[in-house]
Amino acid sequence: MTTTQSTEVPSKTALPPATTTAVRVQNAVIKYGFIFVTVALFLYFALSEGSFRESATLLDTLRYVSVAAILGLGVTLTMAVGGMDMSVGAVAGLGVSVAAQTMVVHNQVGTVAIVAVLAAGALAGLLNALLIVVLKIPDMLATLGTMFVIQGSKLILVDGQSITPGMTLDDGTTAPGRFTDGFLRIDRGTVLGIPVSVLIFGGLTIAAWVFLARTRWGRVLYAIGANPEASRLAGIRVGAYRALAYVLSGVLASIGGLILASRIGQGDVSAGTSQLLEAVAVALVGTSVLGRGRPNVWGTALGAVLIGIITTGLTIKGLPYYTQDVVEGAVLILALVFSFTLSKRRTS
Repeated sequence: MTTTQSTEVPSKTALPPATTTAVRVQNAVIKYGFIFVTVALFLYFALSEGSFRESATLLDTLRYVSVAAILGLGVTLTMAVGGMDMSVGAVAGLGVSVAAQTMVVHNQVGTVAIVAVLAAGALAGLLNALLIVVLKIPDMLATLGTMFVIQGSKLILVDGQSITPGMTLDDGTTAPGRFTDGFLRIDRGTVLGIPVSVLIFGGLTIAAWVFLARTRWGRVLYAIGANPEASRLAGIRVGAYRALAYVLSGVLASIGGLILASRIGQGDVSAGTSQLLEAVAVALVGTSVLGRGRPNVWGTALGAVLIGIITTGLTIKGLPYYTQDVVEGAVLILALVFSFTLSKRRTS
């Protein structure tokens, strides 16, 4: 008498209900945890501080973070190709000096200054592209080198001093120009009650999202960041696209410089120094939004808003400025836990 053995493939063992629930909770934390933290902090400050709820305060918060957010968008583009632009703060500071030099020293109108600043940002991006794509220097090292070169060049450009209207020049004459009223409206002006710098921040965020998420160029940037060798074998001009990302980052940083120049109204030699860390922070924080674990525009924008909420809320509560760095650092660590530690556990 012969026996037959079943050849059916055993079905996968179903997870216990408790395990399934735990997995769902973990996935929800990874996907929505950062958004929950942002909303929770906003509600906390709004309920505990009446002035925080005022529309003027909220608009000032967005205005305050607009520069870091725009620089963060540039960092996001370079992260999409697997790199990192550490020169954005220096490029923004260069924009401040170029704008002041153009209008105050050379007595040009605001439009000329805007063109000069944007051109300076594009040239800085091209320098990064040359070092990274042509000379094969690692992204972070190349952009750090560019950062120091730009900071030094900026000081040489202005002879190590801030440029202010009415200042005495090296030849003994008085600077003939000033920051024009139209230029100052870049940060100080409003449209329907909304600061122009906030509108610029919103417009650039939408444009960057469309570029990265809705165009072939954006999808190619992500593909290069995921696997540059496979992209090259697929016929993609990897070097050209990486260069594009750094040039766009330079231009975005220069736009941030325009806002800074309009905000302070002089060629401050220290302008842009503190913007690098915030720009990198918001871009890194943004990777945790919706559990994507990759650079994305809306995540960067939300990261900037969160930084603004923390800074404004703690300032209203009267906490010393140095405590804000601790809180911002803790939030960055929390976001990185969402992006890397928890997400890896979910995929393992």
